[in-house]
Amino acid sequence: MRLRKLLIGILIMGGIACNKSVTNLPDNPITNNTTTQKNTNTDINTWIHENMTAYYLWTDKMPAIAKTNTNSNPMDYFYSILYDYHTTDRFSWIDSSSTNLINQLNGINTVLGIRVTAFYTDDTKVNVALVISYVLKGSPAEKNGLKRGDIILSVDDQTITSSNYNSVLQNQTLKLGLGTYNNKVFSSTGKSVTVTKVELQTNPILQDTVINWSGKKVGYFAYLQFLTSFDDSLRAAFGRFKAKGINELVVDLRYNGGGYVSNSDLLTTLIVKDLASKVDKVMNKKMYNDAYTKEVIKQYGSAALVTNFKNEANNIGTLDRVFILTSTGTASASELIINNLKPFMNVILIGEHTYGKNVGSFTITDNAKRWNYGLQPITFKILNSLDQSDYGTVNGFLPDYALTDDILPYKLLGDPTETYLNKALSIIGPSAYKVNAISGFTSVSRANKVQSNSISDNPIQDKFDMFDKPLKRKN
Repeated sequence: MRLRKLLIGILIMGGIACNKSVTNLPDNPITNNTTTQKNTNTDINTWIHENMTAYYLWTDKMPAIAKTNTNSNPMDYFYSILYDYHTTDRFSWIDSSSTNLINQLNGINTVLGIRVTAFYTDDTKVNVALVISYVLKGSPAEKNGLKRGDIILSVDDQTITSSNYNSVLQNQTLKLGLGTYNNKVFSSTGKSVTVTKVELQTNPILQDTVINWSGKKVGYFAYLQFLTSFDDSLRAAFGRFKAKGINELVVDLRYNGGGYVSNSDLLTTLIVKDLASKVDKVMNKKMYNDAYTKEVIKQYGSAALVTNFKNEANNIGTLDRVFILTSTGTASASELIINNLKPFMNVILIGEHTYGKNVGSFTITDNAKRWNYGLQPITFKILNSLDQSDYGTVNGFLPDYALTDDILPYKLLGDPTETYLNKALSIIGPSAYKVNAISGFTSVSRANKVQSNSISDNPIQDKFDMFDKPLKRKN
């Protein structure tokens, strides 16, 4: 009975909106009946444990509350009750501000608007150059003329090193010293740009274009985060592809760490071949903990655990295959796309192995406003239509064609000579491309990366997640 009441609580939560506060969020799945405002660690940790017991995927592996230290700091307490943290559960997290948590899940962050890849400037592996991997649309970085491929050699007149490169972009206002890379040598241009961070709604569509290649029309689509607020923009991009009659598709998910399951499912639907024959058939399935699964089935039937294909007017429909560009930062909802499509068409992966996250989460907050913590615990595992979900390892999905993003200078996303895209095009056809208002081939060379993953100017953006909106209560 207790779990059924908790289930009803989460069913009435509804969705998360792109708001800058949590004032209008629906009630939490679990609250107590007292009107006394308590903020002791014991009260907060008891609330955390109750919610985790109800919804955590590995609830049967959690310690009983009597065996935990409910007086500890809530941030520490949350991690102390996770199952095999860092190994089995590499993903659950907590934020001291539910406002910040909800904003970041909806792509609202305070940023310059760049992601960078770190390279050693010489064989000593001391000094580091930051090469811009992408620039967000409408960001301070874009407004100051920065673009993919630009090189940063100093920040606030300090040399970037192997010990500080992860933190040098954290200040609110930054003076970026620019450089070049020629003949395998990094050198300063003597120029700099000063940029101040602002709160920005991420536009996840980095690029969409059509390339004429070897007698084919190749759609290229670079997507940064799965955001439901951009559902219509996603549909519009594929509407343009469909109108132009593309017969090959390259989806660039190198920098996409996840997001909403429903937006990922939408992209699956827009890509999959012969959608009409798949409508109302299974796309994927969710597995919750045993007790929660039983209650969902009791309230809604087993169909509530399944997502079926739906009609989408802008579905391409004719593709036999899709090329997906990947990195070790391709995670969660990005990997879901791959797993969703594999039963239905040839999915060709180019790049590095993916992150390996086949589980997702709900967002849990205390709308009674006794405290402002936001929980993001793993609450479900997701499988494709063939009940496959074997990519939840540190190696994720392995590429069909292995590449690393270490060829400099970087070309703009959508440029046929850009390393990853060019590999896909070479598989599509051997003929040279026709220059289409895009830069031609130039001399390139391999540089020495500091680490595999690119990094953001705001570390909040470097989290990987896949999350879903709770079911709504029936009328």
